[in-house]
Amino acid sequence: QVQFVESGGGLVQAGGSLRLSCAASGSSFNINAMGWFRQAAGKQRDMVATISSSGSTDYADSVKGRFTISRDNAKNTVYLQMNSLKPEDTAVYYCNSVTWLYSSWSPWGYWGQGTQVTVSS
Repeated sequence: QVQFVESGGGLVQAGGSLRLSCAASGSSFNINAMGWFRQAAGKQRDMVATISSSGSTDYADSVKGRFTISRDNAKNTVYLQMNSLKPEDTAVYYCNSVTWLYSSWSPWGYWGQGTQVTVSS
């Protein structure tokens, strides 16, 4: 079973940038589609961005043009570059393996502890 360790979160002012990393264990990383999710306090966990094994990407409308997902299969790592951050981006960010199910990307691995991103106004 693949396990994930997220890092790179922190406190940043609105308009700033952060780069999140997700290190994955397990030999099947390079064949899995991967996704970043976020969960704000009191809200459900939502998909932010996904990347297929071939590098195709998909983004939530709220982050298009500001966030970029990428992966390095040699390092078993997926990244999320976040620019032009807004206070509404404040959340705990998680990564996970994803699969296309019922017309949406669905996580299917174990969740890590996530990394907190706080954007001040």
